[in-house]
Amino acid sequence: MSGTKRKANTDADEPAPPRRIRALDIDVVNKIAAGEIIVAPVHALKELLENAIDAGSTAVEVLVKDGGLKLLQITDNGSGIQKDDLAILCERHTTSKIAAFEDLIAISTYGFRGEALASISHIAHLTVTTKTKDSALAWRAQYLDGKLVPSKPGQPAEPKGVAGRPGTQIAVEDLFFSIPTRRRAFRSYADEFNKIIDMVGRYAIHSTGVGFTCKKAGESSTSLSIPAAASAIDRVRQIYGAGVANELVEVSAADERWGFRANALVTNANYHIKKTTMVLFINHRAVESSNIKKAVEQVFSAFLPKGGHPFVYLSLDIDPARVDVNVHPTKKEVHFLNEDEIIQDICNEITEALTAVDTSRTFKTQTLIPGAQPVHSAKDGESPVDTVLAGAKRVRRNSNDLVRTDTSERKITSMFTRTESGEASGSAGRADEPMAVPEPVEYETVDREHISYSLSSIKELRAEVRNNIHNELTEIFTAHTFVGIVDEQRRLAAIQGGVKLFLVDYGHTCFEYFYQLGLTDFGNMGAIRFSPPLDLKELLTLAAEEEKRLLNAGDGEFDTVTIVARIMDQLIEKRQMLQEYFSFEISPAAELVSIPLLVKGYTPPMGKLPRFLLRLGPHVDWESERACFETFLRELATFYVPEQLPPAPVPGSQEAEELHPELRKRRQHVRWAVEHVFFPAFKARLVATRSLMDGGILEVASLKGLYRVFERC
Repeated sequence: MSGTKRKANTDADEPAPPRRIRALDIDVVNKIAAGEIIVAPVHALKELLENAIDAGSTAVEVLVKDGGLKLLQITDNGSGIQKDDLAILCERHTTSKIAAFEDLIAISTYGFRGEALASISHIAHLTVTTKTKDSALAWRAQYLDGKLVPSKPGQPAEPKGVAGRPGTQIAVEDLFFSIPTRRRAFRSYADEFNKIIDMVGRYAIHSTGVGFTCKKAGESSTSLSIPAAASAIDRVRQIYGAGVANELVEVSAADERWGFRANALVTNANYHIKKTTMVLFINHRAVESSNIKKAVEQVFSAFLPKGGHPFVYLSLDIDPARVDVNVHPTKKEVHFLNEDEIIQDICNEITEALTAVDTSRTFKTQTLIPGAQPVHSAKDGESPVDTVLAGAKRVRRNSNDLVRTDTSERKITSMFTRTESGEASGSAGRADEPMAVPEPVEYETVDREHISYSLSSIKELRAEVRNNIHNELTEIFTAHTFVGIVDEQRRLAAIQGGVKLFLVDYGHTCFEYFYQLGLTDFGNMGAIRFSPPLDLKELLTLAAEEEKRLLNAGDGEFDTVTIVARIMDQLIEKRQMLQEYFSFEISPAAELVSIPLLVKGYTPPMGKLPRFLLRLGPHVDWESERACFETFLRELATFYVPEQLPPAPVPGSQEAEELHPELRKRRQHVRWAVEHVFFPAFKARLVATRSLMDGGILEVASLKGLYRVFERC
């Protein structure tokens, strides 16, 4: 091979000219500073909460939309802002907290740099509405890039007089709109909202005398509500649960040599979790300290089992002259003198407090296996078994603490009577009806490897379920005893949890379970195959005609043919995705070959199949991946929920004789599935969410409460 030799590039050997130093544009400087101070919506919330508390508020309301990215609104009833100060409110380093650098030595407020509102105004649209006690009306001002801006083009930028209550309302809209890369980094609104709830909860525990509420925009109920009169322990109970609050121990320490005073609430040896929960305030400022956390964990390692960690709330007041608060952009860290000595004193007090209360321990024990012989049983005439605590004090167990857990005994459903009107939920003849029987279904196992999908959308949906967990309700389902079906028409069942009796909406609970099951088994579902395949167009037409009849719509208002064709085309277009992820198979000839199989031992109500297929058109978001998976799985869960059944007729009556055999079989199958499939699955796999707590379960009786009633009789 021959060729010409190229000359070397002599320009590459020449050194590049030195870069000139230039002053950055002030707008760039402000955005860089804002990005350091406001890293996430929770940091903006922290700054605004501190301003509200500094203003002497006794009630703080937080409203959040889309995790605080779309809207973050804080309303307080504090002293308000003077109208003349609104012009410079969002300019950098304007503050009412200090006047000179020496004031930092004795700083007693949360804020002091005057950067929070200025930073927020450079990365969001900021609206401030404020009213002082001596002002006749409130004033509203809007800011962008640290300056007043008009609410609409062509209008003056000066503050406008509006109606309002005393205090200040700050609305932060479109956070990080000017930093697109930062905004795109937030993938889960639920995660950001949980961080906001956690931050509000921390300040609520510490700020006694101040009430806090936090809710999502558009929801009627609040996610967090703390009254101003609540004590610190009551606040812990509302935020972290009664399991934490009931085991709290008060600890206090002080030493004039090191100029500190500490007050703490720590859990005793009966409580432990997998990860330490530490709420730390130093000079009334929410901060983090790895040194304090490690030292406290070391103390608890001698009292808790391996892998157990405590809950700790610690309020540390140190002489302001010994503390440097200006060491971190978001003020989440502080430095103080004699750190080792102060930490050692606090740990010594915690050790003494835990030792003083460590005279008894609570252990969870397993229920005696049915059929096994107890180690010791009381004979006739003997007193009940006594329990011995570690302090050697014998305590007699009261009768109202004893729980019968033998599920083979008579059920509560056999005690229900049927009224003549037929409105009662039970039936006297239910005990005489054939027992619930499983469906005679044969399952075929295929050799198919388990596929693990790493889709971010599925991970986000699973994380959203975990973040919405209601721990107390999950524990009830985990340890419950099934009592019986109470009302098949309203889908109610009774379960026993501890010494309490609950009514459970098993329709609502099944919906939550099937949705979570769809997320867990995503891409690995079984299939219910139809032989021969069903005509998709015929099923959709059947559902559309029924929908048209229910709406009482005319042909011009509800075009059945067009709607069916549109939905059928949509499903055929997405058939490959549906088959791969959900085992939902549609042939190119528009035939329904299979639908997902979520659980063995139960067949979904096929009478709901046409409507299920029809709803896949308008109720599934086929454009966005995350929304598509979520809406499809919710529609699938709705389809799988057991249908409402009419009340069982009295045996021997005309209604019983006219009852269709298929309906009788379906009732038996649903009863079997509820008791032997669903509730055992709830015990093993259900993550009970807050929405299930709101409308899915009701406490109807407590053993201790019933004993009080009987004692009065």
